[in-house]
Amino acid sequence: MSASRHIAVIDIGKTNAKVALVDLATSSEVALRRIANAPVRQAPYPHHDVEALWAFILDSLAGLNHEQQIDAISITTHGATGALVDASGELVLPALDYEFDGPDRLAAEYDAVRPPFTDTGTPRLPLGLNLGAQFFWQQTSFPAEFARAAAMLMYPQYWALRLTGIAANEVTSLGCHTDLWNPWGADFSAMVDRLGWRELMAPVRPARDRLGPILPALAARTGLDPRTSVFCGLHDSNASLLPHLLSDTPPFSVVSTGTWVVSMAVGGKPVGLDPTRDTLVNVNALGDPVPSARFMGGREFSLLTEGQTENWTEGDANAVLSRKTLLLPSTQQGSGPFPHHTASWRDADGINSGKRFAAVSFYLALMTATCLDLIGADGPTIVEGPFARNRLFVGMLAAATGRAVVASEAATGTSIGAALLASDQVAADGKGERTEPPTDGIWGDYVGAWRAAVEAA
Repeated sequence: MSASRHIAVIDIGKTNAKVALVDLATSSEVALRRIANAPVRQAPYPHHDVEALWAFILDSLAGLNHEQQIDAISITTHGATGALVDASGELVLPALDYEFDGPDRLAAEYDAVRPPFTDTGTPRLPLGLNLGAQFFWQQTSFPAEFARAAAMLMYPQYWALRLTGIAANEVTSLGCHTDLWNPWGADFSAMVDRLGWRELMAPVRPARDRLGPILPALAARTGLDPRTSVFCGLHDSNASLLPHLLSDTPPFSVVSTGTWVVSMAVGGKPVGLDPTRDTLVNVNALGDPVPSARFMGGREFSLLTEGQTENWTEGDANAVLSRKTLLLPSTQQGSGPFPHHTASWRDADGINSGKRFAAVSFYLALMTATCLDLIGADGPTIVEGPFARNRLFVGMLAAATGRAVVASEAATGTSIGAALLASDQVAADGKGERTEPPTDGIWGDYVGAWRAAVEAA
């Protein structure tokens, strides 16, 4: 694997899909293709537009390979998504959009068969956020189509199947609040056997397994070398975590930011996880359980700043801090550490767009700090993804945790981590700017005011 240098990473997020070319020699993205990723809201239910994504993937691979020969392909995607395919690899039902509420209609029936949190580390989540609930709803609602399924696949491995013809599964996606995996037993959950799904589950393979070369027809379509390797792939938050697992000394935490803000603690303090507050046990790329917590921070940021400028001044930030203009949770309800709280503003009359941006950034940092507290995080916090470029977020996160925050330099931490699957190197070069907790007491006062207001609510 050491000969592979330029890795094309297929990185499918809930909001955007990307294909990045990563240079492993410099641990950097050297080229990027991106499109918006929106579900198809048509019968039989809202679903992912896999054919549009497939055309984008192939066009991107062809374009990137024209600029620089691609040595290998890796894959990372959002969680809570799977595929039911027949013996020829075709979908028997569309890949369900996890924000569809159909699975909630069978909530009582599903709750009767799902395993307890103590067995899986999976909290009970609404909509289709538990992948097991999706499959259960599809089996019940579309029995004829479900009966044609030859394999159940996690989302990264669905794309790997299309690229190689090889069906596989992998633990980071299986262990991502699915109800399908027991992270301590390293095996499928009792529910999988109870519902007769084990025989449908494609073989579990390590994330860094080479599944095979790209299919000949795809090599011809894209211009890639027919020997181009395709690696099994992994869940996106765990892709962000992987470089640090390989190079950093615990304790530390990684905060992966995108549509979801996912906090993962490595070597932290022992705590009892609270499944009612969207804490869970993820499974990292090495197969180990990782205490985690999440909220839909990227979605909240988009909603809260839509149509607003992101320009701000130090004066704006200081005014928000001194006036204690607070945004309280939660803009997106149903998940996160305060799933049943209704968002509200305090002392926000007449604020301009710069002050609003500062207050929103502080809110997101304080929500993230709450998540880190819930999972016993300790040591420095590494922030990956878009929020790493937000100085207000980073500063408030350091203030609220009382620990250093490292803002990753990578444009997309998921892409670097996924590319490492195709490498034998043990660490990613470069970290990012380190921010220590502010010494100015005005930051601590703001943290205290926010927490007191949340507690009072």
